Order: sequence, then structure tokens, then C-alpha cells
Amino acid sequence: MCDLCKPPPQESTKSCMDCSASYCNECFKIYHPWGTIKAQHEYVGPTTNFRPKILMCPEHETERINMYCELCRRPVCHLCKLGGNHSNHRVTTMSSAYKTLKEKLSKDIDYLIGKESQVKSQISELNLLMKETECNGERAKEDAITHFEKLFDILEERKSSVLKAIDASKKLRLDKFQTQMEEYQGLLENNGLVGYAQEVLKETDQSCFVQTAKQLHLRIQKATESLKSFRPAAQTSFEDYVVNTSKQTELLGELSFFSSGIDVPEINEEESKVYNNALISWHHPEKDKADSYVLEYRKINRDEEMLSWNEIEVCGTNKVISELESNCNYAFRVRAYKGSICSPCSRELILHTPPAPVFNFLFDEKCGYNNEHLLLNLKRDRVESRAGFNLLLAAERIQVGCYTSLDYIIGDVGITKGKHFWAFRVEPYSYLVKAGVASSDKLQEWLRSPRDAVSPRYEQDSGHDSGSEDACFDSSQRFTLVTIGMKKFFIPKSPTSSNEPENRVLPMPTSIGIFLDYDKGKVGFYDMDHMKCLYERQVDCSHTMYPAFALMGSGGIQLEESITAKYLEYQEDL
Repeated sequence: MCDLCKPPPQESTKSCMDCSASYCNECFKIYHPWGTIKAQHEYVGPTTNFRPKILMCPEHETERINMYCELCRRPVCHLCKLGGNHSNHRVTTMSSAYKTLKEKLSKDIDYLIGKESQVKSQISELNLLMKETECNGERAKEDAITHFEKLFDILEERKSSVLKAIDASKKLRLDKFQTQMEEYQGLLENNGLVGYAQEVLKETDQSCFVQTAKQLHLRIQKATESLKSFRPAAQTSFEDYVVNTSKQTELLGELSFFSSGIDVPEINEEESKVYNNALISWHHPEKDKADSYVLEYRKINRDEEMLSWNEIEVCGTNKVISELESNCNYAFRVRAYKGSICSPCSRELILHTPPAPVFNFLFDEKCGYNNEHLLLNLKRDRVESRAGFNLLLAAERIQVGCYTSLDYIIGDVGITKGKHFWAFRVEPYSYLVKAGVASSDKLQEWLRSPRDAVSPRYEQDSGHDSGSEDACFDSSQRFTLVTIGMKKFFIPKSPTSSNEPENRVLPMPTSIGIFLDYDKGKVGFYDMDHMKCLYERQVDCSHTMYPAFALMGSGGIQLEESITAKYLEYQEDL
């Protein structure tokens, strides 16, 4: 429509490339009067695609483009050549570039025109290939249906024979029970054997009575013995008739195309793990033969119900999967692709996600941090305890029965609500490490205590390995710490469980997780390898809660790093 008409606008008949506007006949005459500079403007038919009359340099907006860089293959201005990014590049004039490129383009167009018959022939060939592919695909489907119908027939036959065997066994057992029941009914008064015996007792002829009673007595004795040792004539259980299909189910689960020519990839269980996200890694015996992979995953409900598979196409041999639900089991499997050929799926890997969203924090380098004994890295996600010269100097003041104090370090972020989970690794050489949660007021008590060598029993709640936290079963306790060291995990004493040392000392997990439910006042400690809760108890969360750690002697703590795409790149670099 005309851009200059008063409403309602008329349909345009021309567009001015210099004015970048469209006009009807009347408006064009008004705004482009004869004999003026505007009358010399370039105009075309109606359009909305207005290209600039003069191309300007994108790097030097006030300069016109008047050269062509042969190295970068793009137009440039004279400032780009004098001191810009193209100062050392070979450039040519715009007219020369125009002539060269126009000749090349013309030759390419002429070549395509000359090959028109060849292109039409190849299009016809592609049409034939598409039809052949469609026919072959339908034939492959029919073959697959035939094979599955054979399996269905075999299953129906086996099902029929199994049901017949169960029915035959059921009938035989019911017949035996019926016969046994009729025998016992004969023992009732006025029925069967008892009734007959009562009639025999009425016999007055002695010879007849003796002759009859002899056989009758044997029958009654036999019935009496059966009463004393009652045994059902048959079993009610059909345990021997339970159909075991586990092996067949596994084989059917691996059912795939015959001899696809691609080996099955295998998921690496050691490198695969789940934290804030899931990292799945796999290796392929013939890595160069696969173009890509498809990673499949699905959630497994608590009632073992299987949901549909989610699929992700991957070019490499690992993938980070995000947005998984907390406290759920997930199954993962992978298959390889070479062109249109697909390998069978790998064995499934089951991983359990953490019980709550991952809580991100770093070690606090200010609050309570003792740089004489502790060494914190630059990223603030690793701390080491240095049992060095300063400790030997402090040992001069240690008397018999006294130990050195713990060195505390806490997280730099507190928790005031919700559910949170974090994980860390304790170095195997660590002598004594404590880890858990503590309230802000309890931390103030601990961090005000002297840093010098003191008795661990000096202050009741000093947080040292005095057993204070083990002996305290009060649910209002404002902290909970577990002891880890010498490659062992020590479960605190509990009034509801065995307190024998062999039941409280476990092998130290590779990675330890802590789950805090602030609203319910509950803290749990997990083995991250199996996402298994090792210890759980109530804790007072009336104040802000902080991740708390303490070290004595040589030791090291490494916070688990969140799994992200950058994490994956870093692992590959290593």
C-alpha cells in the first residue's frame, strides 16, 4: 500500500529505492516532481525489500565500501586496509572483484545449465531409489511380523500345555482331597463306619458278633490312627508349576536385527554417575565405525512400572542429562548408529538420583578458617589439614591425656528452609575428619573456643571427638557430625540400634552425601556410590544451618563438583 496516502491508503504502483518508500501514481508525482533531483531517483515495481543504495562498512559506519579483501572474501573500506583488520591482506578494487566474481558465477550457472539432463537423470534415479526403499521397507516389516507371529505361536502352544498340566494336577489333588474327606465323613456318628459299628454292637449272637467285629475293629483302629496323625492327601501349593521366564525375558529384551555389523556399546559404570545432573559415559569396541549414538533413559516408578524411553542423539561417547527428578531410579542404555544401521542396545544401567536438589556452596575462607593449620585451594572447594611445624611447636604444651583441637571450616552459604543435598570426598590418608551440619549459634560457640592444644573433655559441646555427639540422643541437638578417618566411616551411637563397634564401623565410601530436610529437622548421611542412607537423625533447625567440617592431623576434603557441560570438557582435557 502507498506509504504517503491519507487514510485510507491506495494501492502502490511504484517503490523508490532512494526514499525506501512505496507510492501510488498521485503521491509519486507529488513527491518526485519533474525537473527536481528526486525525479532522478531509482524506482521499481511495488516492493518491501529496500536494499541500501550505498553499502557502508560495518566496522567504520561512516565509510563507504570500495575494496574487496581476497583473503577474507568480503568487501572492506580504505580504513580497514590502512590500519584495520585487513591491513596485511591482499585487496583489489571493487570493479575488479565485480568482474571476477561475475565471470565465475556466469561460468557456474552455464555449467549447471549444461548439466540439466544429468540432473534430471539423477532425479529420476532418486525417485526409483525412493520407491525401492519403500518396497523393501514394507517387505522387511512383513518379515519381522512373520517372525514375531512364530514367537507368538510358540508362546501360545507353551501356554496351552502349561495350563493343561496345571489343570491335570489340580484335578488329581482335588480327587484325593474328596476321597479323604469322604473317609472322614464316615467317622461321624450315624454315618459310614461309625453307624455300621453301632449296628454291630446291637448283635446278640456271639458267634456272629465275633466274626463281624474282628474285621470292623481293624478298620476302626486304622481310622483312629489317621485321626492321631492327620496328613492331607495332597499339597495345596503349586510352587513346582511356577513358570520361570527370567532367562527368556532377558533374551527377548536383547532381540534385535540379525548381524547388523556394529558392535554393542558398553556403558562405563565407573565413569557414569549422578549428582545435580547425570553423567553417562560409554565405550565402543569399534569407535571409528559408529557415526553417532542414541542415549535412552527413563524413570522407573516405585511399583516397577516402566515409562517410555527418552532419546538423545550424541556424537561423542558421553553425555550430561539434566532435569532429572530427585530420589528416583533411572535406567540408561545406549546404541550405536552407522548410517541407517543400528546396533542392539547396551545393558541397562540403573542410577538413583539424590534425595533432594544439590546445594552449591564453597568453603568459607573467613569465618573460623585457621590458615596456620588448614590449606584452602583457590577455587575454595578443597581443604587440607597440615600437620606440620606449628603442630610440633604446640606439642610442647601437650600433657598426658590431652590432644590437639579440631580445626573447623564451614560452607559460605547457610540454609533456612527446604530440602538440600551435597556431597564430598575424604582423602584416604585422612586421620580424623568430622562432617555434618551445625546451627549458626552452635558454630559461634565452637569458633570462640581456644585454638591452642586443649583437652577434648574441657568443653562438653566442643565438637571434639569426645563422644558428646554420640552420647547425646536429644532430638533438639543443634548439630550433627559423623566421624570419618583411617578409611572408616563411624556411625554414631543410637538408643535404637546396636552399639557394638563392629556394627558401627563401616568402610569409608568413595563419596559421602549429606541430606538436610530443614523443615522436618532431619539430617541423613549417604553412600554416594549406591545412594544408600547410612545414618539418619533429628536435628534442631531453629537457626540457620551450615555445612560444617572439622579436621585433625593430616587429612583432606574435596567438595563434589557439579556435573555440567564444562565439567565434561574438563574431564576430557584431563
